Amino acid sequence: MDRVGNKVAIITGAANGMGKADAMLLAAQGAKVILTDVDELAGRDVAEKIGGNALFLRHDVTSEEDWKSVVAVAVEKYGRLDVLVNNAGIMFVDSLPDIELERFRLVNKVNSEGVFLGCKHSVPAMAASGGGSIINMSSVAAISGIGFALAYSASKGAVTSMTRSVAMYCRDQGNGVRCNSIHPDGVRTPMTARVFSGKDEATQEDLDALAGVTSMCEPEDIANMVLYLASDESRFVNGAQMLIDNGSTITPPISI
Repeated sequence: MDRVGNKVAIITGAANGMGKADAMLLAAQGAKVILTDVDELAGRDVAEKIGGNALFLRHDVTSEEDWKSVVAVAVEKYGRLDVLVNNAGIMFVDSLPDIELERFRLVNKVNSEGVFLGCKHSVPAMAASGGGSIINMSSVAAISGIGFALAYSASKGAVTSMTRSVAMYCRDQGNGVRCNSIHPDGVRTPMTARVFSGKDEATQEDLDALAGVTSMCEPEDIANMVLYLASDESRFVNGAQMLIDNGSTITPPISI
């Protein structure tokens, strides 16, 4: 129960879904967790449920000033930064003929630029702490694409390539920082339920409807991978693409 004992972790988008599950598991395994989100009410509620090892900060991942502030709080309060989970993201149904340029830019600003800013401002703090682990949330969309989510697929492709670049940079610098990406298929979260229901706000019924879908996992399945990558157990895993998709990206055999 101490796989990340005394590590300090920042988890973005931690008010619900995957980020919430990540924060709760890392805290349960000994980490001091800084939860960030634009949803202050839900984020503070999660931090209160976790208790003394948790701190919530309002954080817009597209704001460089917000990133500087969040990293500074981690270092000032806890003296170090060991783990960053770049989890915050958005998704819309937007096929090629229908998507507008502003929507495309918005999705990429949150999903791609947000990850860039997190890596840029966390690497120096981690290096000063003796090393660390950056975990970027990508998707199977980065590998196979999603026809009804063009902007999302493009943003996650950028995250995947960026992850490899950051991993190579840190390896060459010898600063002890690792960077890996996680690639789920579907995850049963409020955001996914909203996308599949076509509603602005999904209900619990919409969320329940996703249970049992073979390519749909639970947020805790992602959190278990996050815990592994955050821990020293994965000390030689760097630049990897960790699939959590129940085999959905496997190419079917050719029929003969």
